[in-house]
Amino acid sequence: MDRIHRQDGVDLLTRTVAPGVALGGVIIGLGFALMGPLVGLSHAEESVNKDLAADRNGSWDTITAIWSQIGNTIGVIAVCIVVASLILWRTRDLRLALVAPIAIAMQGLIFLIAAKVVDRDRPEVNKLDASPPTASYPSGHVGASTGLYVAFALLAARIERPWLRWTTVIVCLAMPLLVGFSRLYRGMHHVTDVTAGVLNGAICALLAYAWYRHCSTRRATRKPLARPSRR
Repeated sequence: MDRIHRQDGVDLLTRTVAPGVALGGVIIGLGFALMGPLVGLSHAEESVNKDLAADRNGSWDTITAIWSQIGNTIGVIAVCIVVASLILWRTRDLRLALVAPIAIAMQGLIFLIAAKVVDRDRPEVNKLDASPPTASYPSGHVGASTGLYVAFALLAARIERPWLRWTTVIVCLAMPLLVGFSRLYRGMHHVTDVTAGVLNGAICALLAYAWYRHCSTRRATRKPLARPSRR
């Protein structure tokens, strides 16, 4: 199994963490805009939550409760550990196995800081879930599920069988959409909270995967050329 070298850590800081800091600044800036110059948009999007709340029924209440759990922190971490362990076992590539953990760790840090700094109230509708101690913006459930499953979708591109590759990618990309709808339906987030969560998770996954691709390319170019055999 390949080991993580010092240059991999440097690349992680410069190619993933540093852009992640910039991403966090953008998400926080958008949050402040929604609380200030774009406050009109904040009031307008309440109608989406109210319309969904007005159309609730028992069946959809149950379905969205299940979908919402896809983005639950404990569930995301558990799935990440299991899948990352399987990837490491099958490929012996530690960098590849770290793509999803890096993505959800980075998006989680951005989420916690942005939620604390922006401190946006949740929609003014009856909520079907207990409100977490964090604020409404950005959506942590959506960010976590997006970071995890977009990372999986990127890794699934390595699957050789086309039908299995595309099935896996489609299922992975559908997961955050189900979580996003459930959080809106259940009155836990505004549309812009969900949008910011998708942005946070997707970009963090892309940054983590780009780090892996860069490390793989660098290692491949450093491999010595095979010497011609002597006769």
